[in-house]
Amino acid sequence: MKFATVSQSLVLGLALLLASSALAATKGSLQLSNPVTVNGTTLKAGDYKVQWEGAGPNVELSILQGKNIVAKVPAHVVELQSPANNDAAVTRKSDSGPNTLAGVRFQGKKIAIELGDASNSMQADGSSK
Repeated sequence: MKFATVSQSLVLGLALLLASSALAATKGSLQLSNPVTVNGTTLKAGDYKVQWEGAGPNVELSILQGKNIVAKVPAHVVELQSPANNDAAVTRKSDSGPNTLAGVRFQGKKIAIELGDASNSMQADGSSK
């Protein structure tokens, strides 16, 4: 009986730890070296902050410049196999107008934010492919 209580406490403690870890990573930085389109809004090159809200993998991503929200878009949190080497804006090439923001990676984190129908053909903003 005592073993079951200890096991339940450990499981509950682990669940709380995992939940708090997931909630801690709800903000990040985004640096754009080229203009991108997010949900119909064109963002100029520059520094932005991102924050997301939601339970589970589906979230709403807000992109801020200073204290102003400049774009909001549905997104989802994905787990990476290894931590990202650097912060990166992941873009999808557009034949007409600026590229589309497809995701955001965070240096040292094993999570990333993906917008829309992100695919493996995405490239980091500013990279030459």
